[in-house]
Amino acid sequence: MEVLKSAETVGWVFAGLILVAGGVYAQDIDLKLPHATEQKSHKPIENEAREKPLRDAEALMNAGRPADAYNLLEPLEYDRSGEPRFDYLIGIAALDSGKPDKATLALERVLAVDPNYTGARLDMARAYYQLGDLPRAKTEFETVLSQDPSEAVRATILIYLYAIAIRQDSNQSRFISSSQIRFSAYVEGGLGYDTNVNNSTSQSQISVPYLNNAVLTLSPTNLKSADNYYRIAAGGEVSSNLNTKWGIYAGADVHQRGNNSQTGFDTLSLDGRAGVTYSDRVTNTFHAGGMKGRYNVARQHDHNFSGFNLDWQHVFSPINQMGIFAQYGRYRYVDPAISINDFDQTTLGTSWLHVSKDGQTVWFGSLFMVNENDVAPITLTNPSGGRADGDKLGLGLRAGGQTSIGGNTELFVNLGLQSDAYDKTNVSFLLERNDHLFDMYMGANWHWDNFWTLRPKLSYLRNNSNIVIYSYNRMDVSLTIRRDFL
Repeated sequence: MEVLKSAETVGWVFAGLILVAGGVYAQDIDLKLPHATEQKSHKPIENEAREKPLRDAEALMNAGRPADAYNLLEPLEYDRSGEPRFDYLIGIAALDSGKPDKATLALERVLAVDPNYTGARLDMARAYYQLGDLPRAKTEFETVLSQDPSEAVRATILIYLYAIAIRQDSNQSRFISSSQIRFSAYVEGGLGYDTNVNNSTSQSQISVPYLNNAVLTLSPTNLKSADNYYRIAAGGEVSSNLNTKWGIYAGADVHQRGNNSQTGFDTLSLDGRAGVTYSDRVTNTFHAGGMKGRYNVARQHDHNFSGFNLDWQHVFSPINQMGIFAQYGRYRYVDPAISINDFDQTTLGTSWLHVSKDGQTVWFGSLFMVNENDVAPITLTNPSGGRADGDKLGLGLRAGGQTSIGGNTELFVNLGLQSDAYDKTNVSFLLERNDHLFDMYMGANWHWDNFWTLRPKLSYLRNNSNIVIYSYNRMDVSLTIRRDFL
């Protein structure tokens, strides 16, 4: 099971929430240090002795040590207050070391000399936000927005303004209102070509040790088969805030895929979910929910799924976030003849997400463990119970990224590795099965407006197994069009 969702689901909104939760640093958007603005002091620095502490403070800021920069400059404030370059440096050092009240005093002196200094005004807005003075923060952010800033700065300001609006709304009411109920939905359709629609080996003849290494010929349905296909999908989710910290959600999706000639491998899935969320609106977010699904193959009910998931996300800084996740699921096959494949699956893992300083690129990765507990019942056709290979323990790694280009296009890539070991000797092949799975997909999302997306995508998967019938490879090329409703 693919544990980490694709990079397609990670984008500006996700990165934006991280920036809001942790605060955005102006140096990350090229406004932090006065070299970018060429501010002129009313007290020109006349010698190296006066310039050196400013250069040292600037170096400490660039090294991510604002507290040390503030401690260096603070003893000089009485003598050098009024120099815009000094005031700006001590102001941002104070702000980034948790002293927003000190920062406002220094930044006010800078703005008194140059009211149009965008960097100082943006940092003043951040200081008011940290102090909880939302009306003044909003005024300062809107002033910078009116000065036609860069796209990165504009995006940052819009994120802050949205956060301010949320906080102001939550202060006014702790109860559900119509404005707090959110709904989203989508429909999509696509065409593609799959080199292995049935995930089967390409080796037509196999040697079976249990039968004294007799060579058997596999039936065509168990051999690698290529085909063109179509796919359609639709889904939606509704969520609501119960108060400033708690929320609820529910959603459902339907996916159908039909092959041109290999119709015996057509699939239809119906999935539903519901749960609760908790957020302290600063650094921590929790989700807990239940899931249920039905899966059809060749228009026949194949198996059911039910389970629950938990995850915790923690923001370390504006550009770094960690997560811990867990999922439990029960897979039950409808046909008694294949109920030997029943299993319970538990997944545990941790993830990391990193946003570039310009907010245009997101990188992420996860480590996870998967355990499948063999729970197949004892039947007349399966007197010993359990599936042929028994329980499975797997370890996996996923990594990927997404970057925005041209304002309306994202490029994405996702890679995965998983190693699985089974604990039961397969009686036909006299081996304990071991698999090594590699998968990769890449593509692009092109948005020609706010609601339509065109997605070309290339996928590749290869599974190497010590039991030949489980070894296969697969390549899939597709083009999907999607319409979102928000």
